[in-house]
Amino acid sequence: MTLFTQMRRNLIDNAFGDILAGIIVALVSLPIGLGYAQIAGLPAVYGLYGSFLPIIVYGLMTTSPQFVVGVDAMPAAMVGALLTEMMITPESDEALRLIPVVSFLVAIWLFVFFLVNAGRIVKYISTPVLGGFISGVGATIIMMQIPKLFGGRPGTGEILPLVQNIFIQLGEIHWLSLILGLGTIIIILACKKIIPKIPMTVVMLLVGAALQAVFHLDEYGVKLLPEVSAGLPHIIIPSLTIMSGHVVEIIIEAFSIAAVIMAQTLLATGSYAGKYGYEINSKRELLAYAGMNVAGSMVGCCPINGSVSRSAIADSNGCKSQIMSITAGLSMLIILLVGTPLLKYLPVPVLTGIVMTALIGILDFQMMERLWQTSKSEWVVFMLSFAAVLVLGTVNGVIVGCLLSFWEVSVRAVQPPSCFVGRIPGHGNFHSLLRNSHAYPIKNVIIYRFSGNLFFANIDKFENDILGAVKEDTRVVVVDARGIGSIDITAVDRLIAFEKKMSDRGIKFYVTEHESSLNDQIRKLGGDSLLDKGAIRRTITLALRDAGIDKPYELEGLKVADEGAYLESEEKLAEFEWAFGEEAEEKMLKLAEITAEELKESITAHDEHIAILEDHGATTHWGMLGLFDEHEFWDLLEARIEKLSEDEILSREDVEWIEERIEKRRHQGEIRLSELNPRALKELAEHRRKILAHLKDKRPELREEIKDDIVRRIKSDKTTE
Repeated sequence: MTLFTQMRRNLIDNAFGDILAGIIVALVSLPIGLGYAQIAGLPAVYGLYGSFLPIIVYGLMTTSPQFVVGVDAMPAAMVGALLTEMMITPESDEALRLIPVVSFLVAIWLFVFFLVNAGRIVKYISTPVLGGFISGVGATIIMMQIPKLFGGRPGTGEILPLVQNIFIQLGEIHWLSLILGLGTIIIILACKKIIPKIPMTVVMLLVGAALQAVFHLDEYGVKLLPEVSAGLPHIIIPSLTIMSGHVVEIIIEAFSIAAVIMAQTLLATGSYAGKYGYEINSKRELLAYAGMNVAGSMVGCCPINGSVSRSAIADSNGCKSQIMSITAGLSMLIILLVGTPLLKYLPVPVLTGIVMTALIGILDFQMMERLWQTSKSEWVVFMLSFAAVLVLGTVNGVIVGCLLSFWEVSVRAVQPPSCFVGRIPGHGNFHSLLRNSHAYPIKNVIIYRFSGNLFFANIDKFENDILGAVKEDTRVVVVDARGIGSIDITAVDRLIAFEKKMSDRGIKFYVTEHESSLNDQIRKLGGDSLLDKGAIRRTITLALRDAGIDKPYELEGLKVADEGAYLESEEKLAEFEWAFGEEAEEKMLKLAEITAEELKESITAHDEHIAILEDHGATTHWGMLGLFDEHEFWDLLEARIEKLSEDEILSREDVEWIEERIEKRRHQGEIRLSELNPRALKELAEHRRKILAHLKDKRPELREEIKDDIVRRIKSDKTTE
């Protein structure tokens, strides 16, 4: 989506919020830009230049509706390191001529990345890797900024030099600066929870300036932003002659910086896209990155990068479109023209505290906790990605992140989901024995479901799983291969050998349920013998029939004659157990509690039209609640309603009114169930007789209505038989 399309859609609804966010971004860019320009070896004012023209160019070209760019830590630090290696004095004429050239070369590399669509690489980076990377970048910049909270100098590099820089300066803490910085952080974080709609970043900027104007904080040792001369930057044409003698070194460094910008910015924009459910065009983004760096080189600035901290500030202030970036660029233009004299009133600790609150917001502790509770392996991936950025730097962190992502893919391919399946009495199809306690294996048969491509790295798992399940009485092994989309020559050769091994043991072996294209692959790779022997079958049912096993299947531990009784006596949390596994009963109980609370509120509000109790209310109102699950649910709900009566929350009359409608709904579900499986009618009738006995003190007309319906349907079923 282009900027102009966004503007048409969002002008009325979001323009004010986007403009406000843009102004805030411009104000916050003041300390960030000034500081990072100096890290890169430029006069501080160049940080403002880089927050003017490049951000407007990016806003016009990007497909991300809310990301922010500008002078940022990583490229600035890398340029500063290049000056040190080349023995060029920061802020010298030579530095002022070299840095625009580096920015221009970075733009060229980004354009090359655009041509070859190098951004596709980022799509293969998983969510844990992405979260760890972004959190690592945020933690790195926070550690860079910590000394500025107590009047010190910001650090550069990775975690060890950053920690060393902090400890070296601890002996020179300026306590008033520390109070101002920590106070800013505490106030902003607290107000985000208490009064989130108020832009406290702007408020604290104004408070800091007011404190300086009234109390002259600088006289007490608090650092202020340096004075900056007013006026627009001069447009320059980068001169490549400055590269003489260092061509290869500069080109390689420019490539590294471009790679950092591509990876860090695409990862960060992807994070926001995932958070808010929109898509970005990674190729178009690379073109936008090239454009903003051409603009940066023309104003003499160091390379421009995506800014995680400023994007977090824009997001926290409700940014919805790149109207924000245009506003931020124009606001910086106004500041350059008339506002620079006011900068000397802004205390550095206050501005540093503002930046750090934004950075704290991008540390994804929530994902880290979630992964710890749900997937220890993905938690390890998150932490490794996080640590790689801290210890090895952004460039190496990107490499480690990509390797971790490919490692995750490899692990999932080698260990795809698999299970053994069986039959649920009274149901068609085949169901997992692991997730369905009421599913039974077919006697003398192993049915193995493998849900992944079959190749050299996982054929051992495939064979070992089956061999581990084979028993002395096993006659048939059937592979449910619907999840196998491709196969390699190693797996085909092993399948041929495995079929022979099974045959030698008197066991018939079949591969079934797969797409016909898999047969083409098997034949092409030399597996014709599998088809010739009949080991490849279209369905599980046909394979079993070929092995001499027909319906009704004899299930281990369950006799065919008992299927009807089984339906009513055992099959309860069918859908819930499939969906939630061991948590099924807990989920069902929670659902009953929530529904009881809804009923209580409806009764209290004198609302007798309760959807879940109406005749037209569908069972699917609860999503995963199937026909068999209803029996358990109604019992639990009645128990909760009785408890509300015992606690005198509901009157006895209200409880009876609810129970009558529950019985009607229960009966409707049983009718639908009997229609699906007539053999269950006898058991259902017996169950209803017990219910009617329970309802002996309920309204007679309700009892007779249900009783007559049961008798009528039983007679109808006998006539049909």
